[in-house]
Amino acid sequence: MSRTPRRLSAAALLLPLVLALPACGDDAEPGAVVPEAPSSGNAFPVTVTGDDGELTLDERPEAVVSMSATATEMLFAVGAGDQVEAVDSTSDFPAGAPTTDLSAFTPSAEAIAGYEPDLVVLSDDLNGVVDSLDALGIPTLLLGAADDLEEAYDQIRALGAATGHPQEAAEVVADVQERIDAAVGSVPDDAAGMRVYHELDPSYYSATSDTFIGGVYSLFGLENIADGAADQAGGYPQLSAEYVVGRAPDLVVLADTACCGETAATLAQRPAFDTVPAVQEGRVLEVDDAVASRWGPRVADLAEAVAGALRG
Repeated sequence: MSRTPRRLSAAALLLPLVLALPACGDDAEPGAVVPEAPSSGNAFPVTVTGDDGELTLDERPEAVVSMSATATEMLFAVGAGDQVEAVDSTSDFPAGAPTTDLSAFTPSAEAIAGYEPDLVVLSDDLNGVVDSLDALGIPTLLLGAADDLEEAYDQIRALGAATGHPQEAAEVVADVQERIDAAVGSVPDDAAGMRVYHELDPSYYSATSDTFIGGVYSLFGLENIADGAADQAGGYPQLSAEYVVGRAPDLVVLADTACCGETAATLAQRPAFDTVPAVQEGRVLEVDDAVASRWGPRVADLAEAVAGALRG
């Protein structure tokens, strides 16, 4: 294993699960497979690029620890599930993932090292865990929250290459792209320009078009009401009930069903929300918080759900 250092930027958590801000680099895009990487087969060495630099793996890793719920989903999707030794406590999908009490929010290099990994995948460098793992000679691949679909696809390809599954990763990306394209194409033209409100929690935190989730709504030509917030808060502004009602969204997506028990019924019971077009016309979409907060393959599930709501 060898690493070419790159400039790091700190990742931050604004809200649980969804608001980890990605780092930026000076060379290849994080998550990209550099030209030296093989395009097919399980040939090693392979070099991939993460937020913590270029990583060259001389052999296929057989004991992977994932400290990112999104990375866990990606690893299993590309066929590397048998190589995953342990995952953090937030990695609840797929059902067969070896979930442990490892914390992605207060990571311990010593606890991670106890699983004797030959690759650790993370979405945040908290507690200086990357340097600590490097000091222990444990390879790390830092893949922060994607800004858009292309970055998410790059991360899937990178994890496929890093684990010896480049072809499977390419197939996953192609499938997600096809499903999203089909979902967008299934929506009537008059859906363009409809207003959407994405709710992260009942205190009205939302996501603008500059975020990964906001980019999904942009594919449908929707107008995101959060884009008009005075304080953009890094793409995740806190709106108010009055603001949401006043902007009269045609579609409401509740991404706080698991955390907070929100439903179309509870939304309709809020003061003045019975005047909101989305409530009146039955376009309140209840989604799994995890699906709406992760940038993995299940983004296609979200796109299909949005399309279904727009079609009525």
